[in-house]
Amino acid sequence: MLEAQDCSQHDYLEVQPTPSAIDEGAILRQHLKLVKRIVNQLRPHASATVGLDDMEQLGLLGLLEAARRYGEMDENFPYFASRRIRGAILDELRRRDWRPRQLRQQAHDLTNKVKLLTKKLSRQPSEQEILQELGLTSNEYHRLLYVSQAEELQSLEQLFEQGSEQFHLEPSDSAVQHLIDQDLLKYALGRLPDREQLILSLYYLKELSLKEIAMVVGLTEARICQLHKQALTHLQTMIKSQL
Repeated sequence: MLEAQDCSQHDYLEVQPTPSAIDEGAILRQHLKLVKRIVNQLRPHASATVGLDDMEQLGLLGLLEAARRYGEMDENFPYFASRRIRGAILDELRRRDWRPRQLRQQAHDLTNKVKLLTKKLSRQPSEQEILQELGLTSNEYHRLLYVSQAEELQSLEQLFEQGSEQFHLEPSDSAVQHLIDQDLLKYALGRLPDREQLILSLYYLKELSLKEIAMVVGLTEARICQLHKQALTHLQTMIKSQL
């Protein structure tokens, strides 16, 4: 009897289903648009060392990592996956920071000097006034603007990462974190000037380029870049006060 019982138990154990591996191909196909959208939002960070294609590959790896950690797929998975996708891209960007220290310092100096010129004129200076005051060519000015903008965007991403750590969220709580992020953004965005709200909406929701936004708003691309950076700075300040 004991032998029969042992055999029966052994057979029972053998036929138990094992957890199936995730269908990585299906997950990649289903959420490829999510990865592309996040890469598009982070495109100011693209460089010669980490291009858009590289960022997309990093995002896909982040997506698969999210799927392995999350377990059974449900409607909240995209919220969790978006964090892992951004994290995978930003981690590599930080590891391979393409902005030389001198260039970053020049970008900071540009920001400070434009603030001083704005105070001096009691209005926002034109691009030509900035070039004349600082002795820069148009190409040099635009390069520093984009470096400065990329740093502001990265700082904003880091703030959201800090928010996630503060709430000690598990993967199953991703929907809660999504709501927290949404509430923070609504709070901050609602306090931005209308024009800054419009630029962020066109850039992140409509996914227009700075050049396209300039055509819509009727300003120069350089001015749109300034306003975008300014809006990110304002967002960063307001969100930081809530974390």
